[in-house]
Amino acid sequence: MLVLVETPAGFALFKLLDEAKLNQVDDIWKEFETPAAARQIVKLKSFHKFENTAEALGAATAIVESKLSKGLKKFLKAECQGQTLAIADSKLGRIITEKLEISCIHNNGVMELLRGVRSQLADLVEGLSNQDLASMSLGLSHSLCRYTLKFSPDKVDTMIVQAIGLLDDLDKELNTYAMRVREWYGWHFPELAKIVTDNIQYAKSVKLMKKRVNAPDLDFSEILEEEVEVQLKEAVPISMGTDITEEDMDTIQEFCDQVISLAEYRTQLYDYLRSRMKAIAPNLTVLVGELVGARLIAHAGSLINLSKQPASTVQILGAEKALFRALKTKQNTPKYGLIYHASLVGQAPAKFKGKIARVLAAKTALSIRYDALGEGQDANIGIENRAKVEARLRQLEGRALGKASGAAKGKAKIEAYDKDRKGATPGLLTAAKTYETQADITLGGGKREKRKKKDQEEEAPATEEPPKKKKRTQTAEEDAGASAEPETLTPKKKKSKKDKSEEAGASTPLVEKVEAPAKEKKSSKKEKKSKGKAQEEDPAREEEPEKKKKKKKQMMIEEVEAAAPDSRKKKQRKE
Repeated sequence: MLVLVETPAGFALFKLLDEAKLNQVDDIWKEFETPAAARQIVKLKSFHKFENTAEALGAATAIVESKLSKGLKKFLKAECQGQTLAIADSKLGRIITEKLEISCIHNNGVMELLRGVRSQLADLVEGLSNQDLASMSLGLSHSLCRYTLKFSPDKVDTMIVQAIGLLDDLDKELNTYAMRVREWYGWHFPELAKIVTDNIQYAKSVKLMKKRVNAPDLDFSEILEEEVEVQLKEAVPISMGTDITEEDMDTIQEFCDQVISLAEYRTQLYDYLRSRMKAIAPNLTVLVGELVGARLIAHAGSLINLSKQPASTVQILGAEKALFRALKTKQNTPKYGLIYHASLVGQAPAKFKGKIARVLAAKTALSIRYDALGEGQDANIGIENRAKVEARLRQLEGRALGKASGAAKGKAKIEAYDKDRKGATPGLLTAAKTYETQADITLGGGKREKRKKKDQEEEAPATEEPPKKKKRTQTAEEDAGASAEPETLTPKKKKSKKDKSEEAGASTPLVEKVEAPAKEKKSSKKEKKSKGKAQEEDPAREEEPEKKKKKKKQMMIEEVEAAAPDSRKKKQRKE
């Protein structure tokens, strides 16, 4: 059995002299307490030395990623044919078994054996000292770390991540310090907070003015505008603030110096961030700006990680909480995240912000991939994509009629749509069909005849209108006479108490007779409307006299008594 050991100097292949020791996992370490005891367990068979640092780095990287390098493949082919190989990585062992057909072993006994071999490596391999191994290990570890971090001095996106984080922290601190200055100095001059709204101008004004009494004699033209300066000097004599001591004023002055220095450092940091963004991601900077681009890179972790994200992820990057909350509650998902602060999205109206954010995210994803993986350092792609997004915005707003992106297509070919023509001949292949009027389907002519009559009545001369009015009044009188009886037969309005008692003992046929006019009354609403119109058109008509109403009541009572003789007899008997 052979044992493969990787070292900073090369690959070492040892022969295991006693294979039974692998079963004694707990006692293997005792066999490597001394170099002499270690030589009785293993013996160096072959050693493959690395020629330079690049080869050592490639071999170490392949082992870390569980891959088979070319040098190790040649070494194992030459030395391990027909042998069993003890190896530290099980994944690498499977690859060796598949490609080289060498059986590999990996268990706890092998791991303890390799640990003992490494402890006595300088004595087991001739020509290696502990100092040489330490120096080679240090150099290889530095190279390996630089490779895993993908260190490139030209494109260091880590500086952008740190700069944008510090910029956000400075904004928070500046806001806190400025509010503290306003609150502190407000006890002496409270009116100044409303006059000077900018925090930095406020701190500079306090530093220059010190106490408010000195304001009329000072010149604030370098700090404030003329109108603001006039308001400040007018507010000094009418101020409601209290007096403060010189010691308190000195403390406030030092605090103002801190605010001003932080503001100056913030501007320097912003300039540095802008220069780094133009060097590392110029196309992304052109599309969304320095701050938004830096926040996208910081949120993704690096420019490479951001380039791997699709456009849909770039669109909602920064709104993860809202997205998962919407998915959990089954509501509408967010349309934008950090990209909402881009200038192109801010220019769009509220109803178009979602569409512009989607278009901008698609173009941003393309620009990020070019910045991260492309070799060029120009911003041409970003400029073109920005022009396309602006054209799309104008199209949505109705400012442009052309297409948003892409070149115009060729003109439509008329031949493709005119299939019935032969080449350049103007005639058709088949004769034109005539329109058949007999095939038309017509509806019943009842409605049409009524419409024709109405049209004829409207077109009739004005001399024929008086006889038409008489006919309307006659029909209205007939309708009134027909509807008068149902109105008088209603028992609630026209009957006395005696009639109600007699009606209670009446038979069912009488009830049907009384209810029938009520139903007729419901169905004759249209007749009442026509009656009302006729009365309005004929103002000469007078209401019926009271005598006629009394006669009708008597007639109704007689009809009821004749219809219910049995109930009347019963009533007389009871009396």
